[in-house]
Amino acid sequence: MEHSTENLNRFQIIRKDARGCFVEAKSDSFGIGKVHLEFATYDASKPEGQRQTNHVHIYIDVPEFLQLTHEALTGALHMKARQQKEKNDTNPLFEHLGGTSAKRLSEYGRARPDGKSLSRIVKLIWGQKVDYLFVADNGPGETDAKGLIVPRFGKSPENHVSVGLNWRNLNELLLITKTHYEAWLAAQYVKDPEPRQTNGGRS
Repeated sequence: MEHSTENLNRFQIIRKDARGCFVEAKSDSFGIGKVHLEFATYDASKPEGQRQTNHVHIYIDVPEFLQLTHEALTGALHMKARQQKEKNDTNPLFEHLGGTSAKRLSEYGRARPDGKSLSRIVKLIWGQKVDYLFVADNGPGETDAKGLIVPRFGKSPENHVSVGLNWRNLNELLLITKTHYEAWLAAQYVKDPEPRQTNGGRS
């Protein structure tokens, strides 16, 4: 995958690759209380600059991400995955719904042709041939009365990326991202020692 310039990579924390796809964590949304995960699939046989085939940006609230990291590092997540696999329980081990409202898309000059909101979903599920699948989808959605973006693409997302990870790679992805966030937060306290909160809304 072509990420050749320093500018494109300057927010990259860690990247985990699988066959024809990857997930990478970025630091560019720490300031709004979120962890940015970028998912992509690519076709290496295509010309450079045209290789990307699917692309999904996920923004997870920091407390939610840290809780997932804690569960992974303590082993609770892996134990739950093993139990679900034994029972053939296909419910997600972790799921986050977010997106961008139609109103905001219009304000950003990126309104969808169908006039709908953009829904984003990320799920962590146990896999058959690999420990975990980190799955990201996006597509049309609608904003409900509580302001949440509800997906309206059923089983046909506009973009779909499924990255296979073993338990060690998942731990590394989460732990290194957590470490970078803590370093960023410490630097903010050095610049401004006033108390702060990390509880951003859905995105």
